Amino acid sequence: MTPPGLRAPALRALWLVCLSSAVFADDEVAVDDPPRVSWTTSRVVGSPEPPLPYTTEPFFPNIKWDRPIYVEAEPGGDSLLIIEGESPSRVRRVPDRGGATSAETILEVEDRLVYGLTYHPEYERNGVLYLFANGPRSKQPRRNRVSSFIVERDGSRRIDPASEKVIIEWTSNGHDGGDLVFGNDGMLYVTTGDGTSDSDMDVTAQDVRNLLGGVLRIDVSRRQGGRPYTIPPDNPFVGKKDARGELWAFGLRNPWRMCVDRVSGQIWVGNNGQDLWETAHLLMRGANYGWSVYEGNHPFYRNRQLGPAPFVPPTVEHHHREARSLTGGVVYRGGQLAELDGVYVYGDYSTGKIWGAKHDGERLTSHDELLDTTIQIAGFGLTHGGELLVVDHGNGFHRVVPARTSPSDESFPMRLSDTGIFASVPEHRVESGVVAYSVNVPGWVDGALAERFLGLPGDAKVRHSGHRGWELPDLAVLVQTLTLPDSRRRIETRILTRQDGEWVGYSYLWNEAQTDAALVHKDGAELRIPSSGADSKARTWRVPSRAECMSCHSRAAKFVLGLCDAQMNRDHDHGGGTANQIETLARMGIFENPPATPVAELSRVVDPHDESEDLAARARSYLHTNCSSCHVEAGGGNANMQLEIGRTLEQMGAVDERPRHATFGITDAMLIAPSAPESSIVHARMSRRGPGQMPPLGTDVVDHAGVKLIDRWIRSLKPTRAFVRAWTMADLEPLLVGVDRGREFESGESAFDELGCHACHRFAGKGAGAGPELTGIGARAKPAELLESLVSPSKKVAPEFATTVIITTKGHVVEGRLEREDDVSIVLRSSDSFARPLTIRKAEVARRTVSSASIMPAGMLDTLEAEQVLDLLAYLLGDGKDDSAAFK
Repeated sequence: MTPPGLRAPALRALWLVCLSSAVFADDEVAVDDPPRVSWTTSRVVGSPEPPLPYTTEPFFPNIKWDRPIYVEAEPGGDSLLIIEGESPSRVRRVPDRGGATSAETILEVEDRLVYGLTYHPEYERNGVLYLFANGPRSKQPRRNRVSSFIVERDGSRRIDPASEKVIIEWTSNGHDGGDLVFGNDGMLYVTTGDGTSDSDMDVTAQDVRNLLGGVLRIDVSRRQGGRPYTIPPDNPFVGKKDARGELWAFGLRNPWRMCVDRVSGQIWVGNNGQDLWETAHLLMRGANYGWSVYEGNHPFYRNRQLGPAPFVPPTVEHHHREARSLTGGVVYRGGQLAELDGVYVYGDYSTGKIWGAKHDGERLTSHDELLDTTIQIAGFGLTHGGELLVVDHGNGFHRVVPARTSPSDESFPMRLSDTGIFASVPEHRVESGVVAYSVNVPGWVDGALAERFLGLPGDAKVRHSGHRGWELPDLAVLVQTLTLPDSRRRIETRILTRQDGEWVGYSYLWNEAQTDAALVHKDGAELRIPSSGADSKARTWRVPSRAECMSCHSRAAKFVLGLCDAQMNRDHDHGGGTANQIETLARMGIFENPPATPVAELSRVVDPHDESEDLAARARSYLHTNCSSCHVEAGGGNANMQLEIGRTLEQMGAVDERPRHATFGITDAMLIAPSAPESSIVHARMSRRGPGQMPPLGTDVVDHAGVKLIDRWIRSLKPTRAFVRAWTMADLEPLLVGVDRGREFESGESAFDELGCHACHRFAGKGAGAGPELTGIGARAKPAELLESLVSPSKKVAPEFATTVIITTKGHVVEGRLEREDDVSIVLRSSDSFARPLTIRKAEVARRTVSSASIMPAGMLDTLEAEQVLDLLAYLLGDGKDDSAAFK
């Protein structure tokens, strides 16, 4: 017999026999059912875009490489030096010709990851080269190290390990930078990252007291004191108080690859972005590229302090819709691609796209996409003849060549009826072999209803994965048709397809007659939808760009949001009864590896609007569906929230956590403030549209039912910190006699963390920079002064953290923190993380004052017991050290 739920024709056509007995042994197998009918009508292949001018071809195809990351032509010969591997890292020499069949290892480095190399300007004479490495990899803390080595001048031409001389070192446990070049001035330039694996959590990139988050410039031809290098006297921070003279520029997150153009002298730096923006920078003396106050040209941690130089926007930037991990490139000066002469060629590790930018020293004169590849681009290089090479971290090396001239792929379906997905588009009836499915919690799409389908080419199968999205084969197609519920009008069909290992999204806009839909331009579109009755209003519908689609269908979320256990673990009505979807798909033979775990034990989100379900489960299911594609480990969100279902409240990193971005003017704001949605940033972002809205893309209408649900859930949460007392100086000052003895270190550290002090203050090597640095506060303030700053933060506000209030000659009131001013204008930074700096001409200023109110809220101590307050004071006065006298 046919199991329940397999009677619908589209599903019966997919039935495969004898595949599921090992997993679902109790199920009755229909051995005489017809074999699976392959879906063979798909025409969703190729791309509708015109061809790009270049392509790649393999270079060194006869050599097997181990995760290469670097290539550099060796001066004075006909060889290239290549860096590959991780355990160990190896430097290999290979003849500079694509037909080479072998490469020689000339150095192995254990327990250190070698990122880059460069040659001394006199390399042909002295054989000196420089390596950039990070390690030890086996433990922390790790350190970046630039070392010189000597290439033996005998016949072996190997790098002598014993010749290593350490030039410069600094601690770095992630975002290491990793490149170095000699400029035309003979100085060695070295890139450094912010030293962390998250959002500049140590706040180093704007702190010029360290070497992190920038580019160094040193002279290795001479020693200075005990250092094997000299700091050039024309470096911008030489002689500046509390600044490292080695810095040439700062404010970079992870400058991945740097190059120098020997013709113009220009130095370019590629920079990995965080949430939304990837950048490349034409290097300038003393420049502040903004990280982590800015990401690219956009506010990031707007309340952090900028370092001692004005912000300089990037030379080029890309949204994560088209680039997700930018790899810096090289300036082309070869002869084979003459039209690229002087062009800075760079790419993206994740998307495989390659661009070219040309700058005349004052402005960009061109900026174009050159080719789109499937390469994991780790670097670029030039052969001795100037040919452009691309380093493929996954599969060796490729050479850039002109593409064969061909028209755009005219066979790509421009109408929904041409896709081969539907047997009848007007009836919205799919072809045999295309499977309808449903999800537990549809994502919010401005109130539209969605119908979903899965198309697998031929006999291809899905690889089940218990964590996030399932893995689909190439040429698989996911379909979602959106219908407006009030008018029952189909407005848009979105398809997501995987080709050559990459996912791409397309949208088709339905016509008025509802007979077909046309492919929307890659940049998306806006449609004005008229009112459909007395209870509705005219509205704008945004069809997402192809790049916007991939912002939510992210790599971190494994691209396919609905095809996962949590969403698919439900019953689905196939027309002949209902059955669990996952079990049904397994019996059908859809899975390459059917799940071995019973569906009752698989994860599952619940209907947020089903009052019979637990309130917390409903709220968490809503957040999982609408927020966790970004707020997931290694996702796009920078609030450190983890909103996937299954995490505890503590693991979410949101409850009673201070916001690190906009507070929207909310006093004592938390990401989620238990029992107080009015103080919760998550609630505030969901309730608004415009700057700061969540989700940030794909919606122009507030989900009022969703906001109401999250409001109810937040109100149900019990505060983790109960109110103790509205402390005053009169209450606490008499107790200060006990602050220097018998205190508990763990209690003080816990109070500092629970109050969220690290969100604004840097202390004991961690924390943010929105407020004053607290390290060393014990030497600068007496206990009573420190206590008063906590009890009454507005009693005394440091000038550099005060809010400037300006009334213009037109009567407008403008306020913010003073960023800079000159004889002509004043630049303020507002408290809104999403606002750009405000520039007011001094001629338009009628009145200027400084506010006496601190951005630090009063009442911070009111959830602590008196002993905890004293422990916190001791922790601060002792610089966060557990061996302080107060803790003995």
